[in-house]
This record gives sequence, structure tokens and C-alpha cells, in this order.
Amino acid sequence: MQPVEKNEIRPFQKEQHVIPAKHCAAFVCRIEAVLDVYERAYEIDCPVVCMDESPKQIVGYKGFADSRGKQCRDSEYVRLGVAELFVAFEPLAGYRNMTVEDNHKTDTWGNFIARAMDTHYNGAKKVTWVTDNFSTHKKENFHKIFPPQIAKSYSDGMGFVHTPKHGSWLDMAEIQFSIVTRSQFDRPFSNEGRSENSGGKMGSKSK
Repeated sequence: MQPVEKNEIRPFQKEQHVIPAKHCAAFVCRIEAVLDVYERAYEIDCPVVCMDESPKQIVGYKGFADSRGKQCRDSEYVRLGVAELFVAFEPLAGYRNMTVEDNHKTDTWGNFIARAMDTHYNGAKKVTWVTDNFSTHKKENFHKIFPPQIAKSYSDGMGFVHTPKHGSWLDMAEIQFSIVTRSQFDRPFSNEGRSENSGGKMGSKSK
């Protein structure tokens, strides 16, 4: 009797290449641009900040009291929509700011960047933002959101470096989503958490 061989079909596994199979000049050009930025020495006046966003399902639970009167939460939940987590991560400073927004529209993204420029990076000479190629993550979108003079003021104080297509894994902000998801959002996201936001040095306790 011949031994039974392991089945090579594993539908739960997905093989995916993160680097183009064929030569791609655009991919190489952008990946080199991102790596060059990451190699810069730390300058407090010219910070390099990684930015990204990620959706999170919002759920609601029904409560009930057991036979002893103790309040319990039902395991079943109701889907209440989706919230967007926005993060700005400055690797060399160990700084992370994360907010919860209602959507990922152009004006939401622009206002997130603008708040960072007006507050934490108010004194910076030039902020370099590393982002993926999402359609809203474009410098020209500031001119769609703000009046011309304000848009130009923001534009003059920052630059953007975009990760290559199929190369968003180069954005170190994605690592922060992984860390926060495991440490704080490893359970369904309740509606009470919509107004949460945190910012500060890495390792600080999020509220």
C-alpha cells in the first residue's frame, strides 16, 4: 500500500508576489526614492513622516442580565458601518499620531495632514510624507480643499514620496496598524471608540 501524500492544494493560502515578475522601471524608480528617504539622517526641522489609513468595522452589541443580575454582552453583534484609522508615523523620532475618521475622502485626508502640519510639525522647515498611491494622497488635492493661498502655504512646507504600485508594504505606517491592531483592536471595534485618537511617543499608553 502506497503512503498517502499530502494534498498540495491549500485554498486558505494565497501566493502573491510583492515585486513585479518582470522588469519594471517605474517600480525600481519609486522604490529607490523611498529607500533614499529612509536613509536620511534625523533632522528635527525636516522630518520624514509615514502616513496611511485603514478601515475598521464598527459593531454594536446587545446587553442582557443573567440570573444573578450581572450585566453581560451578547456574542452576536450588528454591523454599524466602517470607520477609518489614519496614522502619521515618524520612525526616527518614535512618534505616532492616530485618529479615527468617518471616511477616507480627499478632504478628510487633507485635513488630517493639515492638522499635523499646524500642530506637531508647525515649526518644521520641510516635512516629507511617505504614502502609498491611493488617489487622495496627492499634493495637488490641497488646492481642491483649501483656498489658493492656504493650499500653497501647505504645499511649500512639505513634499511627498509615493511607494510604487503593489509596493505599499514599503510604507512603515502599515507596521503601526499591525501593532495597534494586535494590542488594542484585536476585538470588534465598538461604536464607543469612534472618537478615540492618540498621539505621542512610541511606548506611551494610548487612552
